[in-house]
Amino acid sequence: MKRKVEKKVGPAIDSTELIMAMEELEKEKGINKEYLLESIQTALVSAYKKNFDSVENVKITMDKETGEIHVYAEKDIVEKPEEIENDKLQISLEDARKINKKLQVGDKASIEIVPKNFGRIAAGTAKQVIIQKIREASRDFLFNEFHERKGEIVSGIVQKADGGVVVLDLGKLEGIMPVKEQVPTEKYKVNDKIRAYVLDVEKGAKGAPQVIVSRAHPGFVRKLFELEIPEIYEGVIEIKSVSRDAGSRSKVAVYSPNENIDPVGSCVGQKGIRIQNIINELHGEKIDVIEWSEDPAIYISAALLPAQVMAVDVKEDEKFAQVIVQDDQLSLAIGKSGQNARLAARLTNWNVIDIKSESQFRQMLEKANEDTEEKKENEE
Repeated sequence: MKRKVEKKVGPAIDSTELIMAMEELEKEKGINKEYLLESIQTALVSAYKKNFDSVENVKITMDKETGEIHVYAEKDIVEKPEEIENDKLQISLEDARKINKKLQVGDKASIEIVPKNFGRIAAGTAKQVIIQKIREASRDFLFNEFHERKGEIVSGIVQKADGGVVVLDLGKLEGIMPVKEQVPTEKYKVNDKIRAYVLDVEKGAKGAPQVIVSRAHPGFVRKLFELEIPEIYEGVIEIKSVSRDAGSRSKVAVYSPNENIDPVGSCVGQKGIRIQNIINELHGEKIDVIEWSEDPAIYISAALLPAQVMAVDVKEDEKFAQVIVQDDQLSLAIGKSGQNARLAARLTNWNVIDIKSESQFRQMLEKANEDTEEKKENEE
Protein backbone atom coordinates (compact mmCIF):
# COMPACT_ATOMS: atom_id res chain seq x y z
CA MET A 1 0.00 0.00 0.00
CA LYS A 2 1.32 3.44 -0.91
CA ARG A 3 1.85 5.82 1.95
CA LYS A 4 1.93 9.59 2.11
CA VAL A 5 4.07 11.20 4.78
CA GLU A 6 3.98 14.95 5.23
CA LYS A 7 6.90 16.90 6.56
CA LYS A 8 6.16 20.44 7.67
CA VAL A 9 8.84 23.06 7.18
CA GLY A 10 8.51 26.79 7.67
CA PRO A 11 5.57 28.76 9.01
CA ALA A 12 1.99 28.09 7.84
CA ILE A 13 -0.19 30.82 6.37
CA ASP A 14 -2.69 32.06 9.00
CA SER A 15 -6.27 32.45 7.75
CA THR A 16 -8.25 32.65 10.99
CA GLU A 17 -10.42 35.48 9.65
CA LEU A 18 -11.25 33.37 6.61
CA ILE A 19 -12.59 30.55 8.80
CA MET A 20 -14.69 33.02 10.77
CA ALA A 21 -16.10 34.40 7.53
CA MET A 22 -16.98 30.88 6.34
CA GLU A 23 -18.73 30.10 9.62
CA GLU A 24 -20.83 33.26 9.23
CA LEU A 25 -21.71 32.27 5.67
CA GLU A 26 -22.80 28.85 6.85
CA LYS A 27 -25.15 30.46 9.39
CA GLU A 28 -26.51 33.26 7.20
CA LYS A 29 -26.49 31.77 3.69
CA GLY A 30 -26.54 28.06 4.43
CA ILE A 31 -23.32 27.49 2.46
CA ASN A 32 -21.67 24.36 3.88
CA LYS A 33 -18.27 25.13 5.44
CA GLU A 34 -16.73 21.82 4.32
CA TYR A 35 -17.89 22.50 0.76
CA LEU A 36 -16.29 25.96 0.88
CA LEU A 37 -13.03 24.52 2.19
CA GLU A 38 -12.86 21.96 -0.62
CA SER A 39 -13.63 24.62 -3.22
CA ILE A 40 -10.95 26.95 -1.86
CA GLN A 41 -8.35 24.19 -1.70
CA THR A 42 -9.02 23.24 -5.33
CA ALA A 43 -8.80 26.89 -6.39
CA LEU A 44 -5.56 27.38 -4.45
CA VAL A 45 -3.87 24.55 -6.36
CA SER A 46 -4.80 26.22 -9.66
CA ALA A 47 -3.65 29.62 -8.35
CA TYR A 48 -0.32 28.17 -7.20
CA LYS A 49 0.41 26.53 -10.56
CA LYS A 50 -0.60 29.66 -12.45
CA ASN A 51 1.44 32.09 -10.35
CA PHE A 52 4.54 29.95 -9.89
CA ASP A 53 4.58 28.27 -13.30
CA SER A 54 4.86 24.99 -11.42
CA VAL A 55 5.04 21.49 -12.88
CA GLU A 56 5.05 20.01 -9.38
CA ASN A 57 2.34 17.77 -8.08
CA VAL A 58 0.95 20.15 -5.49
CA LYS A 59 -1.43 19.46 -2.65
CA ILE A 60 -2.85 22.30 -0.57
CA THR A 61 -4.72 21.80 2.68
CA MET A 62 -6.55 24.18 4.95
CA ASP A 63 -7.18 23.43 8.60
CA LYS A 64 -10.94 23.64 9.14
CA GLU A 65 -10.48 24.90 12.71
CA THR A 66 -7.63 27.41 12.41
CA GLY A 67 -7.64 28.19 8.71
CA GLU A 68 -3.92 27.49 8.39
CA ILE A 69 -2.96 26.83 4.77
CA HIS A 70 -0.19 24.35 3.96
CA VAL A 71 1.36 23.77 0.54
CA TYR A 72 2.97 20.40 -0.22
CA ALA A 73 5.03 19.20 -3.16
CA GLU A 74 4.23 15.53 -3.69
CA LYS A 75 7.05 13.44 -5.13
CA ASP A 76 7.28 9.81 -6.20
CA ILE A 77 10.04 7.87 -4.46
CA VAL A 78 12.57 6.05 -6.67
CA GLU A 79 15.36 3.78 -5.42
CA LYS A 80 18.47 5.55 -6.73
CA PRO A 81 19.32 9.21 -7.47
CA GLU A 82 20.29 8.32 -11.04
CA GLU A 83 16.73 7.08 -11.67
CA ILE A 84 15.37 10.58 -11.14
CA GLU A 85 14.13 11.98 -14.44
CA ASN A 86 12.47 15.09 -13.00
CA ASP A 87 13.45 16.35 -9.56
CA LYS A 88 10.20 18.34 -9.38
CA LEU A 89 8.22 15.11 -9.44
CA GLN A 90 10.61 12.52 -8.01
CA ILE A 91 12.87 12.01 -5.00
CA SER A 92 15.42 9.31 -4.18
CA LEU A 93 14.75 6.81 -1.41
CA GLU A 94 17.79 8.09 0.48
CA ASP A 95 16.52 11.68 0.54
CA ALA A 96 12.98 10.56 1.28
CA ARG A 97 14.14 8.67 4.35
CA LYS A 98 15.67 11.86 5.69
CA ILE A 99 12.04 13.02 5.93
CA ASN A 100 10.69 9.74 7.28
CA LYS A 101 12.54 6.46 7.77
CA LYS A 102 9.41 4.39 7.01
CA LEU A 103 9.11 5.57 3.42
CA GLN A 104 9.66 3.04 0.65
CA VAL A 105 10.02 3.00 -3.13
CA GLY A 106 6.58 3.57 -4.68
CA ASP A 107 5.37 5.74 -1.81
CA LYS A 108 4.83 9.48 -2.12
CA ALA A 109 6.71 11.99 -0.06
CA SER A 110 4.84 15.19 0.79
CA ILE A 111 7.27 18.02 1.36
CA GLU A 112 5.88 21.27 2.67
CA ILE A 113 6.98 24.37 0.82
CA VAL A 114 6.44 28.03 1.66
CA PRO A 115 6.22 29.96 -1.62
CA LYS A 116 7.08 33.63 -1.39
CA ASN A 117 4.03 35.94 -1.38
CA PHE A 118 1.65 32.97 -1.54
CA GLY A 119 -0.24 34.29 1.48
CA ARG A 120 -1.41 37.30 -0.55
CA ILE A 121 -2.33 35.08 -3.52
CA ALA A 122 -4.16 32.66 -1.24
CA ALA A 123 -6.18 35.43 0.39
CA GLY A 124 -7.21 36.83 -3.00
CA THR A 125 -8.10 33.40 -4.34
CA ALA A 126 -10.14 32.52 -1.26
CA LYS A 127 -12.03 35.81 -1.55
CA GLN A 128 -12.87 35.12 -5.20
CA VAL A 129 -14.09 31.59 -4.39
CA ILE A 130 -16.27 32.85 -1.53
CA ILE A 131 -17.81 35.57 -3.72
CA GLN A 132 -18.49 32.99 -6.43
CA LYS A 133 -20.07 30.55 -3.98
CA ILE A 134 -22.22 33.31 -2.46
CA ARG A 135 -23.49 34.11 -5.97
CA GLU A 136 -24.15 30.44 -6.65
CA ALA A 137 -25.96 30.05 -3.32
CA SER A 138 -28.09 33.15 -4.03
CA ARG A 139 -28.95 31.80 -7.48
CA ASP A 140 -29.85 28.41 -6.00
CA PHE A 141 -32.00 30.09 -3.34
CA LEU A 142 -33.89 32.10 -5.96
CA PHE A 143 -34.24 29.04 -8.18
CA ASN A 144 -35.76 27.03 -5.34
CA GLU A 145 -38.00 29.93 -4.28
CA PHE A 146 -39.48 30.39 -7.77
CA HIS A 147 -39.51 26.66 -8.50
CA GLU A 148 -41.93 26.31 -5.59
CA ARG A 149 -44.08 29.01 -7.21
CA LYS A 150 -44.57 27.05 -10.42
CA GLY A 151 -48.25 27.16 -11.31
CA GLU A 152 -48.81 30.42 -9.41
CA ILE A 153 -49.51 33.97 -10.59
CA VAL A 154 -46.83 36.65 -10.21
CA SER A 155 -46.85 40.39 -10.87
CA GLY A 156 -44.13 42.15 -12.80
CA ILE A 157 -43.17 45.36 -14.63
CA VAL A 158 -42.59 45.08 -18.38
CA GLN A 159 -38.94 45.88 -19.07
CA LYS A 160 -38.80 44.88 -22.72
CA ALA A 161 -41.59 44.59 -25.29
CA ASP A 162 -40.44 44.95 -28.88
CA GLY A 163 -42.70 42.44 -30.59
CA GLY A 164 -40.60 39.45 -29.60
CA VAL A 165 -39.94 38.02 -26.15
CA VAL A 166 -41.44 40.10 -23.34
CA VAL A 167 -39.18 40.57 -20.29
CA LEU A 168 -40.71 41.27 -16.87
CA ASP A 169 -39.06 42.61 -13.74
CA LEU A 170 -40.30 40.26 -11.00
CA GLY A 171 -38.27 41.95 -8.28
CA LYS A 172 -35.51 39.46 -7.56
CA LEU A 173 -35.51 37.90 -11.02
CA GLU A 174 -36.53 38.51 -14.60
CA GLY A 175 -39.53 36.76 -16.10
CA ILE A 176 -39.36 35.69 -19.74
CA MET A 177 -42.61 35.49 -21.71
CA PRO A 178 -41.99 33.81 -25.09
CA VAL A 179 -44.13 34.80 -28.06
CA LYS A 180 -46.17 31.58 -27.91
CA GLU A 181 -47.08 32.36 -24.27
CA GLN A 182 -48.37 35.83 -25.11
CA VAL A 183 -52.02 36.56 -25.88
CA PRO A 184 -52.31 37.60 -29.57
CA THR A 185 -54.88 40.30 -28.80
CA GLU A 186 -52.84 41.91 -26.01
CA LYS A 187 -50.27 44.67 -26.46
CA TYR A 188 -47.46 44.93 -23.91
CA LYS A 189 -45.73 48.24 -23.20
CA VAL A 190 -42.60 49.05 -21.19
CA ASN A 191 -43.43 49.99 -17.56
CA ASP A 192 -46.85 48.29 -17.71
CA LYS A 193 -47.62 46.26 -14.59
CA ILE A 194 -49.05 42.87 -15.56
CA ARG A 195 -49.78 39.51 -14.01
CA ALA A 196 -48.61 36.21 -15.47
CA TYR A 197 -48.59 32.49 -14.76
CA VAL A 198 -45.30 30.83 -13.74
CA LEU A 199 -44.96 28.12 -16.36
CA ASP A 200 -41.46 26.88 -15.59
CA VAL A 201 -38.19 27.77 -13.86
CA GLU A 202 -34.95 26.85 -15.60
CA LYS A 203 -31.24 27.37 -14.99
CA GLY A 204 -29.69 29.63 -17.63
CA ALA A 205 -26.30 29.29 -19.30
CA LYS A 206 -24.46 30.82 -16.33
CA GLY A 207 -26.57 29.07 -13.72
CA ALA A 208 -28.86 32.06 -13.15
CA PRO A 209 -32.52 31.08 -12.69
CA GLN A 210 -34.79 31.93 -15.60
CA VAL A 211 -38.53 32.21 -14.92
CA ILE A 212 -40.74 31.35 -17.90
CA VAL A 213 -44.15 33.04 -17.58
CA SER A 214 -47.36 32.92 -19.61
CA ARG A 215 -50.60 34.80 -20.04
CA ALA A 216 -51.88 32.38 -22.68
CA HIS A 217 -51.77 29.13 -20.69
CA PRO A 218 -55.08 27.61 -19.46
CA GLY A 219 -53.49 27.45 -16.01
CA PHE A 220 -53.59 31.26 -15.89
CA VAL A 221 -57.40 31.17 -16.10
CA ARG A 222 -57.55 28.39 -13.50
CA LYS A 223 -55.45 30.40 -11.01
CA LEU A 224 -57.51 33.56 -11.62
CA PHE A 225 -60.63 31.59 -10.68
CA GLU A 226 -58.90 30.39 -7.49
CA LEU A 227 -57.99 33.98 -6.58
CA GLU A 228 -61.42 35.47 -7.33
CA ILE A 229 -63.72 32.67 -6.12
CA PRO A 230 -63.28 31.94 -2.37
CA GLU A 231 -65.23 28.66 -2.64
CA ILE A 232 -62.66 27.33 -5.13
CA TYR A 233 -59.73 28.36 -2.95
CA GLU A 234 -61.41 26.72 0.06
CA GLY A 235 -62.09 23.52 -1.90
CA VAL A 236 -65.89 23.77 -1.71
CA ILE A 237 -65.99 24.08 -5.51
CA GLU A 238 -63.57 22.19 -7.73
CA ILE A 239 -62.33 23.15 -11.19
CA LYS A 240 -62.49 19.93 -13.19
CA SER A 241 -61.15 21.19 -16.50
CA VAL A 242 -60.15 24.31 -18.46
CA SER A 243 -59.85 24.76 -22.22
CA ARG A 244 -58.79 27.99 -23.83
CA ASP A 245 -58.18 29.92 -27.03
CA ALA A 246 -56.18 32.73 -25.46
CA GLY A 247 -57.62 36.18 -26.12
CA SER A 248 -60.84 34.81 -27.57
CA ARG A 249 -62.69 32.26 -25.40
CA SER A 250 -62.25 29.96 -22.42
CA LYS A 251 -64.43 27.19 -21.05
CA VAL A 252 -64.24 26.21 -17.37
CA ALA A 253 -65.96 23.12 -15.94
CA VAL A 254 -66.74 23.37 -12.21
CA TYR A 255 -68.25 20.96 -9.70
CA SER A 256 -69.34 20.85 -6.07
CA PRO A 257 -70.09 17.66 -4.12
CA ASN A 258 -72.43 19.77 -1.95
CA GLU A 259 -75.87 19.68 -3.55
CA ASN A 260 -76.81 22.95 -1.84
CA ILE A 261 -74.11 24.85 -3.69
CA ASP A 262 -74.57 26.09 -7.25
CA PRO A 263 -70.99 25.94 -8.61
CA VAL A 264 -71.74 27.94 -11.77
CA GLY A 265 -73.70 30.64 -9.92
CA SER A 266 -70.98 30.95 -7.28
CA CYS A 267 -68.32 31.46 -9.94
CA VAL A 268 -70.35 33.99 -11.92
CA GLY A 269 -71.35 35.90 -8.79
CA GLN A 270 -74.21 38.32 -8.15
CA LYS A 271 -74.81 40.30 -11.33
CA GLY A 272 -71.72 38.61 -12.78
CA ILE A 273 -69.29 40.63 -10.63
CA ARG A 274 -66.93 37.73 -9.86
CA ILE A 275 -66.56 36.54 -13.42
CA GLN A 276 -66.28 40.13 -14.63
CA ASN A 277 -63.11 40.66 -12.59
CA ILE A 278 -61.55 37.68 -14.40
CA ILE A 279 -62.78 38.90 -17.80
CA ASN A 280 -61.25 42.33 -17.10
CA GLU A 281 -57.89 40.72 -16.29
CA LEU A 282 -58.12 38.80 -19.57
CA HIS A 283 -59.03 42.00 -21.48
CA GLY A 284 -62.51 40.93 -22.52
CA GLU A 285 -61.90 37.24 -23.25
CA LYS A 286 -65.24 35.39 -23.21
CA ILE A 287 -65.63 32.76 -20.49
CA ASP A 288 -68.18 29.94 -20.44
CA VAL A 289 -68.60 28.47 -16.95
CA ILE A 290 -70.33 25.10 -17.12
CA GLU A 291 -71.20 22.45 -14.55
CA TRP A 292 -69.22 19.24 -14.74
CA SER A 293 -71.14 15.96 -14.77
CA GLU A 294 -69.96 12.37 -14.61
CA ASP A 295 -72.60 11.59 -17.25
CA PRO A 296 -70.71 12.25 -20.52
CA ALA A 297 -73.87 13.13 -22.47
CA ILE A 298 -74.86 15.81 -19.94
CA TYR A 299 -71.27 17.05 -19.69
CA ILE A 300 -70.86 17.37 -23.46
CA SER A 301 -74.21 19.18 -23.76
CA ALA A 302 -73.09 21.70 -21.17
CA ALA A 303 -69.64 22.06 -22.77
CA LEU A 304 -71.25 23.23 -26.03
CA LEU A 305 -72.84 26.27 -24.39
CA PRO A 306 -74.03 28.81 -25.39
CA ALA A 307 -75.63 26.44 -27.96
CA GLN A 308 -78.68 24.42 -26.90
CA VAL A 309 -78.36 20.69 -27.52
CA MET A 310 -81.26 18.38 -28.42
CA ALA A 311 -79.56 14.99 -28.02
CA VAL A 312 -76.17 13.38 -27.48
CA ASP A 313 -75.20 9.82 -28.44
CA VAL A 314 -71.86 8.71 -26.98
CA LYS A 315 -69.47 5.88 -27.73
CA GLU A 316 -67.29 5.88 -24.63
CA ASP A 317 -64.78 3.32 -25.90
CA GLU A 318 -63.97 5.50 -28.89
CA LYS A 319 -64.46 8.81 -27.05
CA PHE A 320 -66.85 9.74 -29.88
CA ALA A 321 -70.01 11.80 -29.42
CA GLN A 322 -72.76 12.48 -31.95
CA VAL A 323 -74.57 15.70 -31.06
CA ILE A 324 -77.88 16.91 -32.51
CA VAL A 325 -78.92 20.56 -32.34
CA GLN A 326 -81.78 22.57 -33.84
CA ASP A 327 -81.02 24.02 -37.26
CA ASP A 328 -80.68 27.58 -35.94
CA GLN A 329 -78.20 26.39 -33.27
CA LEU A 330 -75.73 24.64 -35.60
CA SER A 331 -73.41 27.56 -36.30
CA LEU A 332 -73.45 28.54 -32.61
CA ALA A 333 -72.62 24.98 -31.53
CA ILE A 334 -69.73 24.67 -33.97
CA GLY A 335 -68.52 28.24 -33.42
CA LYS A 336 -66.41 30.47 -35.62
CA SER A 337 -63.76 28.34 -37.34
CA GLY A 338 -64.97 25.43 -35.22
CA GLN A 339 -63.85 27.08 -32.00
CA ASN A 340 -66.80 26.14 -29.77
CA ALA A 341 -66.72 22.48 -30.77
CA ARG A 342 -62.93 22.37 -30.44
CA LEU A 343 -62.94 23.91 -26.95
CA ALA A 344 -65.74 21.55 -25.86
CA ALA A 345 -63.73 18.53 -27.04
CA ARG A 346 -60.65 19.74 -25.13
CA LEU A 347 -62.71 20.49 -22.03
CA THR A 348 -64.35 17.05 -21.94
CA ASN A 349 -61.26 15.23 -23.21
CA TRP A 350 -63.26 13.53 -25.96
CA ASN A 351 -61.58 12.73 -29.27
CA VAL A 352 -64.46 13.73 -31.54
CA ILE A 353 -67.67 15.70 -31.00
CA ASP A 354 -69.57 15.48 -34.28
CA ILE A 355 -72.32 18.09 -34.43
CA LYS A 356 -75.25 17.79 -36.79
CA SER A 357 -78.39 19.93 -37.22
CA GLU A 358 -81.80 18.31 -36.86
CA SER A 359 -82.29 18.51 -40.66
CA GLN A 360 -78.91 16.96 -41.36
CA PHE A 361 -79.65 14.16 -38.93
CA ARG A 362 -83.04 13.45 -40.53
CA GLN A 363 -81.35 13.30 -43.94
CA MET A 364 -78.80 10.85 -42.52
CA LEU A 365 -81.61 8.65 -41.17
CA GLU A 366 -83.52 8.77 -44.47
CA LYS A 367 -80.36 7.88 -46.38
CA ALA A 368 -79.65 5.02 -43.97
CA ASN A 369 -83.23 3.72 -44.40
CA GLU A 370 -82.98 3.94 -48.17
CA ASP A 371 -79.70 2.02 -48.12
CA THR A 372 -81.28 -0.65 -45.93
CA GLU A 373 -84.31 -1.02 -48.24
CA GLU A 374 -82.05 -1.18 -51.29
CA LYS A 375 -79.93 -3.87 -49.68
CA LYS A 376 -83.06 -5.95 -48.86
CA GLU A 377 -84.31 -5.65 -52.43
CA ASN A 378 -80.95 -6.76 -53.81
CA GLU A 379 -80.89 -9.76 -51.48
CA GLU A 380 -84.38 -10.80 -52.60
